Amino acid sequence: QVRLVESGGGLVQAGGSLRLSCAASGRTFSSYAMGWFRQAPGKEREFVARISRSGGTTYHADSVKGRFIISRDNAKNTLYLQMNSLKFEDTAVYYCAADYGSRWTTSAAEFGSWGQGTQVTVSS
Repeated sequence: QVRLVESGGGLVQAGGSLRLSCAASGRTFSSYAMGWFRQAPGKEREFVARISRSGGTTYHADSVKGRFIISRDNAKNTLYLQMNSLKFEDTAVYYCAADYGSRWTTSAAEFGSWGQGTQVTVSS
């Protein structure tokens, strides 16, 4: 199994930027795909973005496309989420997750390991 630790969350004004990081340990980082999810109070966990093992292929949810960018550095065992033009509705706890399967999926149920989450709060 993999241990995942997120960081980089905080309070930011609408229109601002944040970069989240997710440090991985316990298994060869480049052997599994990764994703970001978020969960706002009273809402279901929502897919944000995912990236392939090599980092060559990415996919972003429509709600963040053009504003957020997922990336990874396999040499540093770290996943990133650059968040620009933040909106009030981006406020949530953000989680990174590891996908050990071979299917390209955005379902949280398919991801095998999760971090503890980092809070992002956007003030309007």
